[in-house]
Amino acid sequence: MKLRSTLKGAAAPVALATVLAAAPAVAQENSDVPATAGESSSIIVTGTRLNRNPEVAGANPVVTLDAQTIERSGEINLTELLTETPALFNSEDNFSAAGSQARTGAAGVNLLDLRNLGAARTLVLVNGRRHIAGVAGEAAVDINTIPTALVERIDILTGGVSSVYGADGVSGVVNFIMQRDFEGVDFRSQVGISEYNDAESAFGALTVGTNFNDGRGNITGSYEYRFQGRVGYGDRPAGQFDAIRFVRNPDDVASPTGDDPNIPDYIPLPYIGYAESSPAGALILDDSLVPVYRGDGALYNGAEFLPNSGFLSAGGPNTDDTPIADYQGDLQAETQHHIVNLFAEYELTPSIRFFAEGKYVNSENFTIAQPSFDFYTYVGGENPFIPDNVRQDIAANGGYFGGLLLNRDNFDLGTRDETFSRDVYRGVVGFDGDITDNLRFEVSYVYGKNDTTYVSDDQRVEDRYFASLDAVDEGEFLTGTPNGNVVCRVSVDGSGIVDSFNFNYGEAPQTFSPDECVPLNVFGENVASQAALDFVFQDLTNTYTLTQDVVTGFVSGDFGRVFELPGGPVAFVLGGEYRKETSTSIVDPLSKQVTDFDPDSGVLADLALLADETGEFDVIEGFAELSVPLLADMPFFELLELTAAVRLSDYSLAGYTDSWSFSGIWAPVDDIRFRGSYSKATRAPNITELFAPATGTFSFIDDPCDPINVGNGTSSREANCRTLIEGLGADFDTYDYSSDIASSASIEGFFSGNQNLNPEEATTWTAGVVLEPRFLDNFAISFDWYDIDLSQAINTTTLTELAEFCVDAPTLDNQFCPLVDRAQGTGFVEGFRLSPVNVAFFETAGADMTVRYRTDLGADTDISFRGTVGYLDKLLFVPADGGEIDDDKNEIGAPEWNGNADVTLTHRNFSLNYGVQYIGEQQRYANDVLAANPDRAAPEYLYIDEVFIHDIRGEVKLADERMSVFVGVNNFTDEGPALGSINTPTGWRGRYYYTGLRMTLDGLFN
Repeated sequence: MKLRSTLKGAAAPVALATVLAAAPAVAQENSDVPATAGESSSIIVTGTRLNRNPEVAGANPVVTLDAQTIERSGEINLTELLTETPALFNSEDNFSAAGSQARTGAAGVNLLDLRNLGAARTLVLVNGRRHIAGVAGEAAVDINTIPTALVERIDILTGGVSSVYGADGVSGVVNFIMQRDFEGVDFRSQVGISEYNDAESAFGALTVGTNFNDGRGNITGSYEYRFQGRVGYGDRPAGQFDAIRFVRNPDDVASPTGDDPNIPDYIPLPYIGYAESSPAGALILDDSLVPVYRGDGALYNGAEFLPNSGFLSAGGPNTDDTPIADYQGDLQAETQHHIVNLFAEYELTPSIRFFAEGKYVNSENFTIAQPSFDFYTYVGGENPFIPDNVRQDIAANGGYFGGLLLNRDNFDLGTRDETFSRDVYRGVVGFDGDITDNLRFEVSYVYGKNDTTYVSDDQRVEDRYFASLDAVDEGEFLTGTPNGNVVCRVSVDGSGIVDSFNFNYGEAPQTFSPDECVPLNVFGENVASQAALDFVFQDLTNTYTLTQDVVTGFVSGDFGRVFELPGGPVAFVLGGEYRKETSTSIVDPLSKQVTDFDPDSGVLADLALLADETGEFDVIEGFAELSVPLLADMPFFELLELTAAVRLSDYSLAGYTDSWSFSGIWAPVDDIRFRGSYSKATRAPNITELFAPATGTFSFIDDPCDPINVGNGTSSREANCRTLIEGLGADFDTYDYSSDIASSASIEGFFSGNQNLNPEEATTWTAGVVLEPRFLDNFAISFDWYDIDLSQAINTTTLTELAEFCVDAPTLDNQFCPLVDRAQGTGFVEGFRLSPVNVAFFETAGADMTVRYRTDLGADTDISFRGTVGYLDKLLFVPADGGEIDDDKNEIGAPEWNGNADVTLTHRNFSLNYGVQYIGEQQRYANDVLAANPDRAAPEYLYIDEVFIHDIRGEVKLADERMSVFVGVNNFTDEGPALGSINTPTGWRGRYYYTGLRMTLDGLFN
């Protein structure tokens, strides 16, 4: 693979609800009414299992999106909406799940990342219960499997919640509360399209519910359809050949020192391509390794080579060099989701209720990624597909060892597309109810299954490709007289070219019989026969299956019958849980097949050797919560309450863990509440981290020993690099990996799991205040500070980090250098080995501020305002023992400030909503890079400016408010990505139009 983008952005704005004070109105109005068995479970309080008032549910800060906010956003993809929340700003949205950006086997999957600590550390719940994962070997949930129309609210809670919900939530929890006990019919539909006439979306949802047996039972069914169209990288101005990109400044490279502090290191230029490589082929005929001809025989028109830039070039629109933008594939995958849900509940007795949930999701996804490519592939001069003028040149001048070298980007041979089909099943059954007036119970079983099949199209089988490329004229080969019958050399006499440039291709075929070979023409574009493509390329079918079983039971109550404190009775929860997770990934047999020449190498030319992955674990847990209301309804103590929770866990593999939390609320008067918490949370290693077999992987490297990087590390880096490079027989003073053609290709290495991993541990504290002044109705404002320290974090370093750790240590005698293989004679990195270990730590801290206000203006008119602002105080990361602290604050994806707000004006049956999202200034380059090289770019390019993104939506209700029609424009000022970016600070989509309707009927079956 070639260039891989990792920039993150956010979509159009929508307001979120506030913290605890912004609970749904119905819950607030009924909070003082004792709950019956049939009602109690309908009020779900995130962060606790105590049966209590959601208005003062707990001390951890909760930001809430309600159903109305979701609907007004115009977004049908919940992740695109949630990335506008400060806490979830860096989540894996549609851009992250498409093209070259997507995880392997995870195109079309959206994952939440809370507080920039990673999707693996963000616990996603549905109705307070776990949900089957969306990615093989992990616990992260694909948010696309949650139906948009059924969401009643989304609670986002920061803080260690392992004591309440178990492992994985070291950064917090996102809890999707679904509508239940629905009566009537609700139909919604919406379509949308971008200003570029693409990114089409369609949404339809039908929900039908009815009560029966005098209201003792309810059954609700729902069907939802979502579609989002594929968008290619080149479908936006920032993804086209003439778009500006930042590249190494030739003037700075040419300076006497190679890095003049008075000359910017990087400058913006258009028409950036991969030097000396072309979709039509670039033909090299001598030791200079510079292309002379294009594949079709025309003279090669190469652009200006850019030194120290990863073998890039810059020129005009007519260069033959391949535009780097062409390699990115998609900005958005095509996704289609069918979601069926069924909810049922029945009051068996006045005090016992049965409940059940069932869900089926079918997802179909398709995305286009990168093509295969060739660097320095040898082709014999006798190949009849070589243009006549090039063959004549070879005959006259000898060519390259009697032939030529081929550089080629194989767009016409088939890009590496991925097609996914996912079937997700989830079922919940349980009972809850009253044991006594002061004691309740709940027991439930959750089953989840994810069956995924994905096909990777057009993968080259290595021996077939080189045999097919080694074409000859049969008559010329056998008798010296051409007869025009082009065949594979191996089909004539079983031989083949043995050449170091051509990887593993030897004299004997491995995956085919000699008579099966079909010669392949690569000299020019779109000249290969379909028969040759069918012979060389194979579609790979891979599958993975995840299952989840969770049994939970607990009792909750209070000691009101026995004693009460001045603040009320002490409440408690006592329970246990059993959970089992399994994951099985089966890769296509060709991905596992090794060559006869190297047992560590597979038969596929562009994929590393893979293996099946199977693993499982289970955990038995006991948990408890205790709420102690010390004082209430007293001067300066309207409420003083302390809460504690603990969970003891015994993992089949990770062993024993314990999690706990303490929190408190103090309200001196009704108008103000102070709250705080301190907790210890854990995350057990997931199945991939534990069980991944030794399999091949690819990675790019920003070599720390390159001239542009050698000054960016510790005081030991330059000396270590010199010793390392010169010890391999290369000249360090002329060492320049980034100017070699190999630097534009990924490097093959190995990854394996580690069954000796221990659980991660995080300590979290929060402190905040909520103001609801009595003199200002319907107004609430809150401020909450959070601080998370994660130690013994499980982390797999990147190849670049691994190479940096090697040369940044005091000496080369360290644990990192043996894991990076460098080539004798050049010093270039040619291999590596990665594995997760408990070595990293994270520290992050910041604040969330929220406000809401609604007032009646009279004349059937009211106005409401909601807003959330996030402040990031620190984001520190150390990826391994011996590594340097990486300060990520203000870097792309982690702005110091971001937030959103909206205002809704309602007049009778008409409403107008205006939303705005703010994304603060972000640094274009990493903090450590700028610290070492303040001249990385000109001052005006060091930062990406702040931006405001604006939405507007109008809605009219008709037919006694049973039907409404709406129209909206997201990002109506068409804010776009920054210079040199495709998705930062705004998303790539641009101005987006949508319209739709909603119809509701109450009591249809009464």
